[in-house]
Amino acid sequence: MAKFFYRMQNILDVKYKLEEQAKQEYMSVRVRLDEAMDVLHAFENRKDMYMDEYRNLVSQKLKVLEIEECKNAIILMDEYILEQNRLIDKIQNELDLATKKLNHAMQERKVHEKLKEKQFETFLQELNLEEMKEIDELVSYQYNEKEE
Repeated sequence: MAKFFYRMQNILDVKYKLEEQAKQEYMSVRVRLDEAMDVLHAFENRKDMYMDEYRNLVSQKLKVLEIEECKNAIILMDEYILEQNRLIDKIQNELDLATKKLNHAMQERKVHEKLKEKQFETFLQELNLEEMKEIDELVSYQYNEKEE
């Protein structure tokens, strides 16, 4: 029996590798985004803690120095949160690019897989035609043998 050989297999293999690289890049950016989100949540929790402390200090005896320190800490946390949100936006853009790259790589791989499938179907049809031709020749030969 004839063996199927896809002449563009090396290109398909490259497409598989490119898709795998795109997946890895996507995952690394996704991990960075998750870490940045965790940092943001930590900053927000610290700000909430400072806000609670600020409320307690204001409601108790007036300790101006502690109240001012707490107020400055809240302002600083606001700046950290703003900066972290900017970082998250930047990473989100990188994630969007990585997603587009991954989708493109997957589309290219799928195109080559379809080409391979079509070439395999053509191969099977040709193989089937060849077998039919051999059967016809065999039947024809046997028929001619009987008549002689």
